[in-house]
Amino acid sequence: MVEGLSAFQLAEMERRCDGATVAPWKSYVEGRDHSSGDSFIMTGANDIYLSGASIGDQDFIAHARQIFQL
Repeated sequence: MVEGLSAFQLAEMERRCDGATVAPWKSYVEGRDHSSGDSFIMTGANDIYLSGASIGDQDFIAHARQIFQL
């Protein structure tokens, strides 16, 4: 059975969103989205470069920020 989020869980999500770099975030993967340079997440401020993350991880992280714009 799936239950809704508690007030505490929602408050934690909001706190994390408030502490993150402003949206939008977009995943750019070398060879998929551009032809040279590094793969990175473009944000509303500074770009994020990940070490050891898969393309799926990078896409998930960028997409999660888009979902949680509280």
